[in-house]
Amino acid sequence: MQINKIKTTFQNNSPFIVYYLYLFITFADKMETKILVTGASGFIGSFIVEEALRRGMQVWAGVRKSSSRAFLSDERIHFLELDFSSEERLAEQLRGHEFHYVVHAAGVTKCLHRADFFRVNTEGTRHLVDALLELHIPLRRFVFISSLSVFGPIREEQPYEEITAGDQPQPNTAYGQSKLMAEQYLESVSQRLPFVILRPTGVYGPRERDYFLMAKSIKGHTDFAVGFRPQDITFVYVSDVVAAVFLAFDHGKAGGKYFLSDGEVYRSSSFSNYIREELGHPWWIRLTAPIWVLRIVTFCGEYIGRLTGSVSALNNDKYHILRQRNWRCNIAPARQELGFTPQVTLREGVHLTINWYKENNWL
Repeated sequence: MQINKIKTTFQNNSPFIVYYLYLFITFADKMETKILVTGASGFIGSFIVEEALRRGMQVWAGVRKSSSRAFLSDERIHFLELDFSSEERLAEQLRGHEFHYVVHAAGVTKCLHRADFFRVNTEGTRHLVDALLELHIPLRRFVFISSLSVFGPIREEQPYEEITAGDQPQPNTAYGQSKLMAEQYLESVSQRLPFVILRPTGVYGPRERDYFLMAKSIKGHTDFAVGFRPQDITFVYVSDVVAAVFLAFDHGKAGGKYFLSDGEVYRSSSFSNYIREELGHPWWIRLTAPIWVLRIVTFCGEYIGRLTGSVSALNNDKYHILRQRNWRCNIAPARQELGFTPQVTLREGVHLTINWYKENNWL
């Protein structure tokens, strides 16, 4: 909108008229803001869609044909079926659209085959970026949801120190490696694409299914931990991740990379203890297994998964994730540059999450 021209026209009118004109222009400008959220049917993506609608944006939800739309029922949502396996197909699907912001939240966290991580997380990101560049869509920001897992087991000597953006990534999972390669591709086109990378630690909240398995296990009277060496764990509630996405639109510097956590560090038992409290302190058996036992269990889980064609939560990637001892990360750049201020503590977040699981008959 030609805001300056309108202001000039009304500069000699009363401040009262100018004030209300400004409010109208601000609201209209928001309504014109267009955002595409990929992975919109997923855990984080569905919450990003809801927040964008709350802010009055025009929202396009990027989904697969087979994606559930259980959390995308708002009639204001525009749907785009996207095929990340082909740059040409993506360009065809995106042609004729213009977006101010793209949030790329699509991806996989567990797969039957190692190659699938790279096909979806790495190649899918490259195809999307290339399609956007080919179509010359003038984006203000492209926000990529990456992960702290791109760094792997570094700074593992006690006492553990925070992982920083200046550290050398050493991912030891296929998931972390695939995300890192996607980040590297974004860096290769940094002169043509104003991207921001967010690297959240363990994200939890309503609708999340992996941590839900822990709650389900505790309700069934069993808690399971791995390794006897101290483990420092970090978490971030889903609404804080969503807040960081929208802060990145206006405050994230092009090419910036930001860790996200709630700013605290926990022991491996903290999450389990809070879940047990919210479930009314059921009796339980807390098992702590040596690392070598986890290696056997995850190897078998991976093998059985491939035989049955069903992705197991206990796979090779899970072995490396549970084995890692240091999940501390430095969120100071996110605080200083984005204005990121985590709002939800782990205790509060677990309370909200377990209540949602109960209300929606998950537990």
